[in-house]
Amino acid sequence: MKQYLLTVYQPDGGTPPPEVLAKVMADLDVLHEEIKAAGAWVFAGGLHPADTATVLRPRNGDVLITDGPYAEGKEHMGGFLIIKAPDLDAALAWGRKASLATTLPIEVRPFQGEAED
Repeated sequence: MKQYLLTVYQPDGGTPPPEVLAKVMADLDVLHEEIKAAGAWVFAGGLHPADTATVLRPRNGDVLITDGPYAEGKEHMGGFLIIKAPDLDAALAWGRKASLATTLPIEVRPFQGEAED
């Protein structure tokens, strides 16, 4: 089966109110268990806010280190899941569930090449 990256895009700003965040986290726990039960689980993780990022860029034979996200924007990668799926349609079905659980946009993208089981 191929592996797919499901990227969660989170708006910049503070965290949602506790009652909203609690529901999102509970829904994510349910989704993670469903993915595991289906044998599609590889890995998932949440990230600290984009302003905690450090970017390294090659520059004239050296590497320039800067604080902050790589790209300026109103949304940044807030977390991700890596899943196994037989095809894009199956991966999109998991992406749809992830979008409903997080209430956020999800980008679904296949990894290059075939993944080993």
